[in-house]
Amino acid sequence: LADSHKHKDKHKDREHRHKEHKKDKEKDREKSKHSNSEHKDSSEKKHKDKEKTKHKDGSSEKHKDKHKDKDKEKRKEEKMKSSSGDIKIKKEKENGFSSPPRIKDEPDDDGFYASPKEDSKPLKRPREDDDAEYKPKKIKTEDIKKAKKRKQEEEEDSKAKKAKSKDKKVPEADKRKKPKKEEEQKWKWWEEERYPEGIKWKFLEHKGPVFAPPYEPLPENVKFYYDGKVMKLSTKAEEVATFFAKMLDHEYTTKEIFRKNFFKDWRKEMTSEEKSTITNLSKCDFTHMSQYFKAQSEARKQMSKEEKQKIKEENERLLKEYGYCVMDNHKERIANFKIEPPGLFRGRGNHPKMGMLKRRIMPEDIIINCSKDSKIPSPPPGHKWKEVRHDNKVTWLVSWTENIQGSIKYIMLNPSSRIKGEKDWQKYETARRLKKCVDKIRNQYREDWKSKEMKVRQRAVALYFIDKLALRAGNEKEEGETADTVGCCSLRVEHIKLHPELDGQEYVVEFDFLGKDSIRYYNKVPVEKRVFKNLQLFMENKQPEDDLFDRLNTSILNKHLQDLMEGLTAKVFRTYNASITLQQQLKELTNPDDNIPAKILSYNRANRAVAILCNHQRAPPKTFEKSMMNLQSKIDAKKEQLADARRELKSAKADAKVRRDEKSKKTVESKKKAVQRIEEQLMKLEVQATDREENKQIALGTSKLNYLDPRISVAWCKKWGIPIEKIYNKTQREKFAWAIDMAEEDYEF
Repeated sequence: LADSHKHKDKHKDREHRHKEHKKDKEKDREKSKHSNSEHKDSSEKKHKDKEKTKHKDGSSEKHKDKHKDKDKEKRKEEKMKSSSGDIKIKKEKENGFSSPPRIKDEPDDDGFYASPKEDSKPLKRPREDDDAEYKPKKIKTEDIKKAKKRKQEEEEDSKAKKAKSKDKKVPEADKRKKPKKEEEQKWKWWEEERYPEGIKWKFLEHKGPVFAPPYEPLPENVKFYYDGKVMKLSTKAEEVATFFAKMLDHEYTTKEIFRKNFFKDWRKEMTSEEKSTITNLSKCDFTHMSQYFKAQSEARKQMSKEEKQKIKEENERLLKEYGYCVMDNHKERIANFKIEPPGLFRGRGNHPKMGMLKRRIMPEDIIINCSKDSKIPSPPPGHKWKEVRHDNKVTWLVSWTENIQGSIKYIMLNPSSRIKGEKDWQKYETARRLKKCVDKIRNQYREDWKSKEMKVRQRAVALYFIDKLALRAGNEKEEGETADTVGCCSLRVEHIKLHPELDGQEYVVEFDFLGKDSIRYYNKVPVEKRVFKNLQLFMENKQPEDDLFDRLNTSILNKHLQDLMEGLTAKVFRTYNASITLQQQLKELTNPDDNIPAKILSYNRANRAVAILCNHQRAPPKTFEKSMMNLQSKIDAKKEQLADARRELKSAKADAKVRRDEKSKKTVESKKKAVQRIEEQLMKLEVQATDREENKQIALGTSKLNYLDPRISVAWCKKWGIPIEKIYNKTQREKFAWAIDMAEEDYEF
């Protein structure tokens, strides 16, 4: 025993606690074999004491069991001695225990509790979790009958041996499998505890933005002509001229406002000599420049595989270095890490600032946001950042102010990140809260239509429009600053017409105005009589350019909405009405007997109803006619194929009547199946054609991504056995991973 203690002391400082325990155990096993029963008892007692202090997880019982059953223990010892050094390594790895199968791969599974992207920064918490899980499993194995337990242990030992030898043989294959396994593990942030209100992160580290490449002057043979003569431009003036040359074939360059704004900003970049020479844009000839850029574009299309691969590798390198950040020990993807290059502002519709020069963003314009204890990104050599902040109450990583509208631009995280996902989830939960009190709010604004106060009446009618027509609230703008776009509160008398009767309907209001992004809103809506009478009252003695709701603005409306429900805004009404409309439409349109393509058509029709409600329009795609023609030719070919298959089936049936044998019966069956298959294919193509035609001028994506609670779509898919991939593409599935995991088929918005 003294020897055993000496041996123990000798190893105490050098070896891990678990290794030391393993050696003691083996030493005592040998002693128990060669000593008398009295010695065995004392040795056993020592072990019990030792195990009580070291392993409170019940592993002392394990020793007890092993000493009681000597013969079986001997067999085990012989097996251990005869086996190779592999087993010793395994034993060391497994802390002296014959471990259950899950523990066997423990070193490979270190990152199991962490994010799949977290290999660079191991967490402390997962290791603690791992240990916590390790101990109860030992307790669990103690409860199994001894004989059964021995058998299990022996089987596991042999399995481990096989696994070890396999690892030795194919280490490369194993290496290849590991990253794949890690990729599959998604961070389920929605199952974790949320941060206190206002705190967005505790640790944030990133590499900063990627700037646009510097301007490369045009080759000597590419000329610019002014008034028919070649003119060499200064580098700054030439760069701005190339922006116009690249757009020469676009209709923008024919618009007067675009040309005027461009010329004004271009002259600011010219030298005094150039300014005195170039006085008229119409005398400028950008044709040679334009042809050069077209040739460049064509050359890019004709690139060899090797050249394309080179560009791809460079993009992947940039993505790897700048496209990810570390937020709270998780590697998160950044959405837009490249800063937009300089160019000409286009705007939507007839934007008054179109054609103005978007200046090059420099490091001196950039504000960096990261945590104090992170490695602050380095600016490009010879430059410095405008400011470095450590604000964990905001979600952006980088910000700057652009020169056209004076608006702040941000580099944010990818839509699939925790921060974006939480924001989405919160948005739909707020809309669900509105569902509980929407009837009360509707009764309230109906009462307010009769109010003696003009301000209250106007607010009530505006709220009715926001609720019924999903109009945006509309923000006040400085005159001439941006396009003439309006929302509900900023409607003018000229934007509506009142019809006591129109197309067989009473009290119709005709709306015609430019909404967000200069998208025209045109709608004829029958309204309630009291709303109609109030509108007549609001329009009395007013000029067309006067405000319809002259006693109302967005701040008054938003304050009122906050009083009605915490967190309520006009957008919450849009989200609520969009989501509830989708849910109702899906219930009405889905036919349980339809096949998958027909059900997907029903889904798209429900989505379309929402897009129309939210006025999500688009111009018909340029390739629309061509793609429809291609689809129609496929349908015609499929119809011919179906006619042939039916003829073949008819002749096979006639043949079977005459022959009356097994072979001809089988032929008839196979021909029947062929006809059914072609009929399904034809139906699928026809459904596709209908869908495309109906979606010609409707943008389904905006509402699907921003206004529809994804759990409604997920529940519908699960209920009717529709693959999620048919509704959401890969990027959208990543964005809505929380909803896909959370929603069951009985989910109600």
